[in-house]
Order: sequence, then C-alpha cells, then structure tokens
Amino acid sequence: MFPCQRYLSQPLSRRQMLTQGANGFGAVALSSMLANSGALAAGTPATNSLAPKPTHFPAKAKHIIFLYMDGGPSQVDTFDPKPMLEKHHGKSPYEVLGKVEPTQFANIGKLLKSPWAFKNYGECGLSVSDLFPHVGTCADELAVVRSVVSQFSEHTFANYFLHSGSGLQGRPSHGAWVSYGLGSECDDLPAFVVLNGGLIPPGGMDCFGSGFLPAAYQGSVFTSGEAPVANIRPSEKSREIQDAKLALMRRLDQSRLAKLGHVDALESAIANYELAARMQTAVPHLTDLRSETKETQELYGLNDEFGNTRQFGRNCLVARRLVERGVRFIELTCPGGNGDRWDQHGGLVDGHTKNAKSVDKPIAGLIKDLKARGLLGETLIVWCGEFGRTPFAQGSDGRDHNPFGFTIWMAGGGVKGGVTYGATDDFGYRAVENKVEIHDLHATMLHLLGMDHTKLTYRFSGRDMRLTDVHGHVLKEILA
Repeated sequence: MFPCQRYLSQPLSRRQMLTQGANGFGAVALSSMLANSGALAAGTPATNSLAPKPTHFPAKAKHIIFLYMDGGPSQVDTFDPKPMLEKHHGKSPYEVLGKVEPTQFANIGKLLKSPWAFKNYGECGLSVSDLFPHVGTCADELAVVRSVVSQFSEHTFANYFLHSGSGLQGRPSHGAWVSYGLGSECDDLPAFVVLNGGLIPPGGMDCFGSGFLPAAYQGSVFTSGEAPVANIRPSEKSREIQDAKLALMRRLDQSRLAKLGHVDALESAIANYELAARMQTAVPHLTDLRSETKETQELYGLNDEFGNTRQFGRNCLVARRLVERGVRFIELTCPGGNGDRWDQHGGLVDGHTKNAKSVDKPIAGLIKDLKARGLLGETLIVWCGEFGRTPFAQGSDGRDHNPFGFTIWMAGGGVKGGVTYGATDDFGYRAVENKVEIHDLHATMLHLLGMDHTKLTYRFSGRDMRLTDVHGHVLKEILA
C-alpha cells in the first residue's frame, strides 16, 4: 500500500496534519510574497518600484516623521533663549547689532525680548520656553540644533529649498528621495505620505513632488476627516463586483505588457493603480482610531473639549500608525484655523500661542507613545520651519523672517538625546558656531536611514543628481 493510500484510509489527527503540512504552509507564504513582488509574473520582470531596497550601510532609523512648522517659528521664543534681548529690550537694533538686513519687509522696529519665560527641563537641563511645556518634558530625547541657516528669506523659495535642497520649483522632495532610495516596507500604502492639517505651504504640491524621479515616489496627501483620500471608497456596492473589475483590468494590463514587452512607464502605472486599489482597504482601517485606548487618545490631545489639539493630535496618532505599517516618510503640515501659520509679522503673542497650543501636546504624545512601543529608536522625528524670526520687532508686535540663524530639533532614530548643537549670537540673529546648512540636515537624515547622500543619485539631464547636490555634511556630533 502506498503511503498516500494509508493516509486516506486512516483519518489524520490535527497534530499529524500540521506536522505533515508544515512545509506546504511555508510554500504558500513564499508564493504570495513572490507574487506581490512580481517575481512570478510570466515573462516579465518585477514591477514593484516601492519594493524594499538595501541600504548603503546599517541604518539607525527605518522611518522619518517630519513635523513641518510652516511659516517660521521664532527661535528666540521657543528653544534658543537670549538674556541679552531682555537686557537691551527696546533699543535700536542698529545700535546693538550693527548691520541689520531686512529680509521681507523694511519696517524694522526695536529689539524685542521674548514674551515667554524659559525653563530648564530634564536631566540635560534643556531650556525651553513656556510655549512648549509638553515638549519640554521630552527634553532628554531631543537633539536641538540652534545654528541652522537658509539661502532664502521668502516662503516659497525657502520651502522648495527645505524640501528639495534647491530653490527651484519642480525638484524631487526629500520624502521622494527617501522612498526612491529605500522603497517601502508596506504593500498597501504609499512610501511617502503627507498628513495635511489644513494648510498646504507656499510652493504648493511641489514641496512633496517627485520632480524628475518616477511618479511612484511622490508624496500622497491625506486630508483630515473620514475620507482622507479622494475616491477611497470602492465604487461598487458589492465587493465581488469590485474584485471582478480589478481582475479584468489586471488581465488587460498583462495582455498589453505581453505585446509591448518591458515598458517602465506602463509597469509603473499598473503598479500605482494596484496600490490605489489596495489602499481602498488599508486607509479606512488606518484612519479609524476607535480601537485606540482612551489613554492613548488623551496622550495625543484628541479629547480636548475646545478642539485646540484635536486636529494635529489625530495626525500625530495616524503618523504612529503609519510607522507601524512600514511607511518610510511621513510629513505633517500645520493645522488650519490658527491664522497665518507661524508667520507672525504682527500679533506675535496671539499667533505663536495658538500655533504652539495646537501642536505641543500632540508632539510630546507622539514621542512618548513611540518610545513606549519600542518604535522611537527606529523612527527619526524632525521638527523645523523654513527659517526663523528676527530678534527685533517688525512694527511693534511682530517679527520678520530670519534665514541667518534659527533652531530645529530631532529625536529618536539614532540621534543623541538631551544635547544642543551650534549657537547663534547673543541676540539670536546670526549663526556663529557650527553653522548648519539645509544640505547638512538632509545628509544627516539620509545617513540615519543607512544611505550615503553622495551615492543616492539619479541620472537626469546629463548628470547624476542628488538631494544634497554637491554639498552636505553629516552632523556626526549629534549621532548616538
């Protein structure tokens, strides 16, 4: 009697079935993985342009959450205290600073001390203003860089520069470069997601575009609300009809490919359509926060009865969920409803207070939640604007743009916590110690993801292009 006949004649126990079928389960899983990567497509190469790619060297971080404070938060009112401003408050900046350069408007007023007090937080004693009491409790996780400079003092070009390393419109954004270099660990969501709080920055969608890189790497913008992506709900009431339509489209696509052979543009388009179909299932689950505990929702400020933190808190919580699903680059824009972003040419106290109140608790909640879940070590958080503000007033109660020295901070993802790097002068006007260019920030972000910024290139217009162009140095002093 053959073994198979004996097995058929004698019922198997559950233990026997699992023992004899174990290798088959592995084969089923492997077949699914190979099919998803395109490796089993007959006669065609893999078409998943977002498949995970090897790093240049071991990475400290797998994901980036970029907290973009559009408009330019004032460094001397947030993370760079200046006692000399208090001492010389009300004096002429020409008398104290010497040369003063109007950047946006020429209405230069007197030196203006910070309306907010500073306190020391954490074991490191980091000085943080009363605008950010919740972020202050995370001081020992922060690497604060106080000497960043920009080449541009106008919002649109400074936004392009911060996001793409170039003041020219249409260059690939840093998120696009990251998804191009690393691919994604997520099959049913884009590698680069923008969580729009309500305000697209000056420069518009080009701040998140793929430029000359393939379109698969551009940012996908999610809006607030139950349907963050257009047409995210299936068009058919019946799932069977929807699946049948998708299957038909897949057969037609494969038939076209069989006739034309390997065509990058067509294969990329097919991959994008298939990703969009998978998103119809993934996105509703992603943005349904009812499964989160009350404690977690409170941590992010979702239960704020006045709604000050609810919008940005929701996006911070969704960002954590995107990290859990393997999305590479997540950018959060400022919440709407607070006036003109962080761009307070007038009404400094009112504008900065409202903006800080909207984001302070959610950002601290994000840091603490990631740490509690063991995700902070593999997630780099970057907080910054496109430039800072002047230490002297614009008119009587505002501050002008200041690209000559401003503050950003990073946390998690391989940076040292509880450190400060660089310095501005005694009044917070110009970087005077360890000046940091935007290219250095980009080089450091890529380094922490395991990529050498000089080797991450794309051939375009007759030369090898890169995010940092011919510039950029890794900020090794703040690396863990």
